[in-house]
Amino acid sequence: MPVLPVCLLEPLWVQFSALLPERPPVSPTHPLGCHRRRIAERVVFEHVVAALVHGSGYERIASPGCSDRTIRRRLHEWAAAGLAEQVQTLALRAYDRMIGLELDELAVDGCLTKAPGGGDAAGRSPVDRGKQGLKRSVLTEGAGIPLHLVSAGANRHDSPLLGPTLAGLDKLGGLPEDVTVHLDRGYDSRPTRALLADLGFRGAIARRGVPAPLQAGTRWVVERTHSWMNGYGKLRRCTEKHAAVVDFYLFLAAALVIIRQLIRRARARYRWPTRPTTRRLK
Repeated sequence: MPVLPVCLLEPLWVQFSALLPERPPVSPTHPLGCHRRRIAERVVFEHVVAALVHGSGYERIASPGCSDRTIRRRLHEWAAAGLAEQVQTLALRAYDRMIGLELDELAVDGCLTKAPGGGDAAGRSPVDRGKQGLKRSVLTEGAGIPLHLVSAGANRHDSPLLGPTLAGLDKLGGLPEDVTVHLDRGYDSRPTRALLADLGFRGAIARRGVPAPLQAGTRWVVERTHSWMNGYGKLRRCTEKHAAVVDFYLFLAAALVIIRQLIRRARARYRWPTRPTTRRLK
């Protein structure tokens, strides 16, 4: 049984493979020309997707045709090249072309997850007895499509991460004139309002002391996006120590979320009209 349905894996692989540099199957630097053939990129990619979905270690998902060292080595190459973020940007453009991004209503929020191995992007979690954890700050549009993500330690506050998160809007073609950013009460501060004013955005920030359900508004879409992304085991419990690899998995999961929503909404919008069925009366 496949890790992901083919309708998600194939479009992702087509775009991902187009970004990969061409490499010879055998290294030309060997003096005798008798190197082992390079493991196919598709084989390694399927192992990386399996690690993303299940959250397992590379030793567990390794196979006779692809070792755990090969997975790690290739993963670091792809992460250093920023391929996952490029694929996520391509998925955003495809969604905007076929469905349309609702950029007049934005939402930003952070989510804490576990990081038992620590690492460059980990920090002491305030909600997990001081254990190592990660925080991801996610920017979504009005329907919950993830536009940009920023990783940080679990001990980082949400408010300072708002600037780097909103900086991801630069990869989009343009924004409407009237943009509203919906935030929870953790962003209720002067620096947040000053930042939104400098960017020309209007802030809908929840006030402290008021129960959250009474002022949730349209901010619930980012919470749903966090739930979608927490369905991937590597994000719920990340054992990666390099920040580039952590970001690679974050953007790869975001690309899968976008592709899934694109297929689901395009199926209802672009399918052929059904003919009315009539029963023959006997």
